[in-house]
Amino acid sequence: MENPVLIFGAGSLGQSALDIFQRNGVVVYGLLDDNKDLHGKEFGEISVLGETDDDGFLKLIGQKCEACVAIADARVRKRLVKMLNERRKVQPVNAVHDTAIIAQSAGIGHGNLIGARVVVNPAAEVGQHCVIQSGAIIDTGAKVGDFVHIGPGAIINSNVTIEAEAFIGTGVTIVAGITVGKGARIGAGSVVVENVAAGVTVFGNPAKAL
Repeated sequence: MENPVLIFGAGSLGQSALDIFQRNGVVVYGLLDDNKDLHGKEFGEISVLGETDDDGFLKLIGQKCEACVAIADARVRKRLVKMLNERRKVQPVNAVHDTAIIAQSAGIGHGNLIGARVVVNPAAEVGQHCVIQSGAIIDTGAKVGDFVHIGPGAIINSNVTIEAEAFIGTGVTIVAGITVGKGARIGAGSVVVENVAAGVTVFGNPAKAL
Protein backbone atom coordinates (compact mmCIF):
# COMPACT_ATOMS: atom_id res chain seq x y z
CA MET A 1 0.00 0.00 0.00
CA GLU A 2 1.63 3.20 -1.18
CA ASN A 3 -0.54 5.82 0.53
CA PRO A 4 -0.83 6.31 4.30
CA VAL A 5 -4.04 5.24 6.03
CA LEU A 6 -6.53 7.23 8.07
CA ILE A 7 -8.29 4.96 10.59
CA PHE A 8 -11.91 5.60 11.55
CA GLY A 9 -12.27 4.52 15.19
CA ALA A 10 -9.87 4.88 18.10
CA GLY A 11 -11.33 2.21 20.36
CA SER A 12 -10.08 -1.36 20.67
CA LEU A 13 -10.65 -2.15 16.99
CA GLY A 14 -9.00 1.07 15.88
CA GLN A 15 -5.98 0.24 18.00
CA SER A 16 -5.94 -3.26 16.49
CA ALA A 17 -6.01 -1.78 12.99
CA LEU A 18 -3.18 0.59 13.91
CA ASP A 19 -1.08 -2.34 15.12
CA ILE A 20 -1.86 -4.33 11.95
CA PHE A 21 -0.81 -1.52 9.61
CA GLN A 22 2.33 -0.78 11.59
CA ARG A 23 3.32 -4.46 11.58
CA ASN A 24 2.79 -4.48 7.81
CA GLY A 25 4.96 -1.38 7.30
CA VAL A 26 2.03 0.86 6.30
CA VAL A 27 2.18 4.50 7.41
CA VAL A 28 -0.83 5.58 9.51
CA TYR A 29 -1.70 9.27 9.13
CA GLY A 30 -3.89 9.29 12.24
CA LEU A 31 -7.19 8.17 13.75
CA LEU A 32 -10.64 9.78 13.77
CA ASP A 33 -13.27 9.19 16.45
CA ASP A 34 -16.51 10.90 17.45
CA ASN A 35 -15.66 10.57 21.15
CA LYS A 36 -14.25 14.02 21.92
CA ASP A 37 -12.54 12.67 25.06
CA LEU A 38 -10.17 10.77 22.77
CA HIS A 39 -9.19 13.76 20.66
CA GLY A 40 -5.49 14.49 21.06
CA LYS A 41 -4.81 11.07 22.59
CA GLU A 42 -1.66 9.46 21.23
CA PHE A 43 -0.88 5.81 20.53
CA GLY A 44 2.88 5.92 20.25
CA GLU A 45 3.44 8.64 17.65
CA ILE A 46 -0.05 8.39 16.13
CA SER A 47 -2.75 10.83 17.30
CA VAL A 48 -6.53 10.92 17.37
CA LEU A 49 -7.01 13.91 15.09
CA GLY A 50 -10.73 14.69 15.27
CA GLU A 51 -14.22 13.49 14.41
CA THR A 52 -15.16 11.07 11.64
CA ASP A 53 -16.94 13.77 9.60
CA ASP A 54 -14.15 16.36 9.75
CA ASP A 55 -13.87 17.64 6.17
CA GLY A 56 -10.34 18.86 6.81
CA PHE A 57 -9.22 15.24 7.04
CA LEU A 58 -11.84 13.61 4.80
CA LYS A 59 -10.65 15.63 1.80
CA LEU A 60 -7.32 13.78 2.00
CA ILE A 61 -8.98 10.41 1.39
CA GLY A 62 -8.75 9.16 -2.16
CA GLN A 63 -5.94 11.52 -3.13
CA LYS A 64 -3.35 11.32 -0.38
CA CYS A 65 -4.78 8.74 2.06
CA GLU A 66 -6.60 5.44 2.18
CA ALA A 67 -9.39 4.85 4.72
CA CYS A 68 -9.92 1.98 7.16
CA VAL A 69 -13.14 1.71 9.19
CA ALA A 70 -12.41 -0.07 12.49
CA ILE A 71 -15.59 0.36 14.55
CA ALA A 72 -17.45 -2.51 16.22
CA ASP A 73 -20.99 -1.18 15.81
CA ALA A 74 -22.11 -2.43 12.39
CA ARG A 75 -24.64 0.40 12.02
CA VAL A 76 -21.93 3.02 12.45
CA ARG A 77 -19.62 1.04 10.16
CA LYS A 78 -22.32 1.02 7.46
CA ARG A 79 -22.91 4.76 7.81
CA LEU A 80 -19.20 5.55 7.48
CA VAL A 81 -18.72 3.20 4.52
CA LYS A 82 -21.69 4.83 2.76
CA MET A 83 -20.22 8.27 3.42
CA LEU A 84 -16.82 7.24 2.04
CA ASN A 85 -18.45 5.67 -1.02
CA GLU A 86 -20.63 8.68 -1.78
CA ARG A 87 -18.52 11.66 -0.71
CA ARG A 88 -15.01 10.42 -1.41
CA LYS A 89 -15.76 7.75 -4.07
CA VAL A 90 -13.51 5.23 -2.31
CA GLN A 91 -13.77 1.82 -0.69
CA PRO A 92 -12.09 1.30 2.69
CA VAL A 93 -9.02 -0.92 2.59
CA ASN A 94 -8.49 -4.25 4.34
CA ALA A 95 -6.46 -4.51 7.52
CA VAL A 96 -5.06 -8.05 7.60
CA HIS A 97 -2.73 -9.12 10.42
CA ASP A 98 0.57 -10.58 9.27
CA THR A 99 -0.07 -13.80 11.23
CA ALA A 100 -3.44 -14.45 9.56
CA ILE A 101 -3.53 -17.38 7.13
CA ILE A 102 -5.74 -16.90 4.08
CA ALA A 103 -5.92 -19.67 1.49
CA GLN A 104 -5.15 -18.75 -2.10
CA SER A 105 -8.59 -19.94 -3.20
CA ALA A 106 -10.42 -17.96 -0.51
CA GLY A 107 -12.22 -14.76 -1.49
CA ILE A 108 -11.89 -11.58 0.58
CA GLY A 109 -13.83 -8.38 -0.14
CA HIS A 110 -13.04 -4.74 0.72
CA GLY A 111 -12.79 -3.05 4.08
CA ASN A 112 -12.34 -6.07 6.33
CA LEU A 113 -10.40 -6.18 9.59
CA ILE A 114 -8.81 -9.61 10.01
CA GLY A 115 -7.01 -10.13 13.30
CA ALA A 116 -4.05 -12.13 14.54
CA ARG A 117 -3.97 -15.88 13.84
CA VAL A 118 -7.25 -15.86 11.92
CA VAL A 119 -7.52 -18.75 9.44
CA VAL A 120 -9.58 -18.51 6.26
CA ASN A 121 -9.48 -21.91 4.57
CA PRO A 122 -9.81 -22.86 0.88
CA ALA A 123 -12.94 -21.83 -1.05
CA ALA A 124 -14.22 -19.75 1.88
CA GLU A 125 -15.70 -16.36 1.06
CA VAL A 126 -15.62 -13.25 3.25
CA GLY A 127 -17.73 -10.32 2.10
CA GLN A 128 -17.08 -6.65 2.69
CA HIS A 129 -16.59 -4.56 5.84
CA CYS A 130 -16.44 -7.52 8.22
CA VAL A 131 -14.60 -7.75 11.53
CA ILE A 132 -12.95 -11.13 12.16
CA GLN A 133 -11.15 -11.07 15.48
CA SER A 134 -8.09 -12.93 16.73
CA GLY A 135 -7.96 -16.70 16.40
CA ALA A 136 -11.24 -17.15 14.52
CA ILE A 137 -11.44 -19.94 11.93
CA ILE A 138 -13.47 -19.71 8.73
CA ASP A 139 -13.38 -23.25 7.40
CA THR A 140 -13.49 -24.59 3.86
CA GLY A 141 -16.41 -23.39 1.75
CA ALA A 142 -17.93 -21.17 4.44
CA LYS A 143 -19.56 -17.94 3.28
CA VAL A 144 -19.55 -14.76 5.38
CA GLY A 145 -21.77 -11.87 4.27
CA ASP A 146 -21.14 -8.12 4.46
CA PHE A 147 -20.81 -6.28 7.79
CA VAL A 148 -20.54 -9.49 9.82
CA HIS A 149 -18.71 -9.43 13.16
CA ILE A 150 -16.97 -12.65 14.27
CA GLY A 151 -15.52 -12.64 17.78
CA PRO A 152 -12.17 -14.02 18.98
CA GLY A 153 -11.73 -17.77 18.77
CA ALA A 154 -15.00 -18.46 16.94
CA ILE A 155 -15.05 -21.57 14.75
CA ILE A 156 -17.13 -21.34 11.58
CA ASN A 157 -17.12 -24.86 10.19
CA SER A 158 -17.22 -25.95 6.55
CA ASN A 159 -20.03 -24.79 4.29
CA VAL A 160 -21.62 -22.56 6.93
CA THR A 161 -23.41 -19.48 5.58
CA ILE A 162 -23.46 -16.33 7.72
CA GLU A 163 -25.69 -13.68 6.21
CA ALA A 164 -25.08 -9.93 6.33
CA GLU A 165 -24.85 -8.01 9.60
CA ALA A 166 -24.85 -11.09 11.84
CA PHE A 167 -22.90 -10.99 15.11
CA ILE A 168 -20.98 -14.11 16.20
CA GLY A 169 -19.69 -13.86 19.78
CA THR A 170 -16.39 -14.93 21.29
CA GLY A 171 -15.69 -18.66 21.22
CA VAL A 172 -18.83 -19.62 19.27
CA THR A 173 -18.82 -22.90 17.33
CA ILE A 174 -21.11 -23.22 14.31
CA VAL A 175 -21.32 -26.80 13.01
CA ALA A 176 -20.93 -27.61 9.31
CA GLY A 177 -23.66 -26.61 6.88
CA ILE A 178 -25.61 -24.27 9.18
CA THR A 179 -27.11 -20.97 7.96
CA VAL A 180 -27.17 -17.93 10.25
CA GLY A 181 -29.71 -15.38 9.04
CA LYS A 182 -29.26 -11.67 8.42
CA GLY A 183 -28.78 -9.64 11.57
CA ALA A 184 -28.87 -12.68 13.88
CA ARG A 185 -26.80 -12.59 17.07
CA ILE A 186 -25.07 -15.58 18.68
CA GLY A 187 -23.95 -15.23 22.28
CA ALA A 188 -20.40 -15.96 23.42
CA GLY A 189 -19.48 -19.62 23.85
CA SER A 190 -22.57 -20.94 22.09
CA VAL A 191 -22.63 -24.10 19.99
CA VAL A 192 -24.94 -23.70 17.00
CA VAL A 193 -26.35 -27.01 15.71
CA GLU A 194 -29.38 -25.76 13.75
CA ASN A 195 -30.17 -22.87 11.45
CA VAL A 196 -30.68 -19.45 13.03
CA ALA A 197 -33.42 -17.25 11.56
CA ALA A 198 -32.81 -13.64 10.56
CA GLY A 199 -32.81 -11.18 13.44
CA VAL A 200 -32.94 -13.84 16.16
CA THR A 201 -30.61 -13.93 19.19
CA VAL A 202 -29.49 -17.38 20.36
CA PHE A 203 -27.31 -18.54 23.23
CA GLY A 204 -26.13 -21.74 24.89
CA ASN A 205 -25.03 -25.28 24.11
CA PRO A 206 -26.95 -26.16 22.05
CA ALA A 207 -27.87 -22.59 21.12
CA LYS A 208 -31.53 -21.67 21.65
CA ALA A 209 -33.47 -18.48 20.99
CA LEU A 210 -33.68 -16.06 23.92
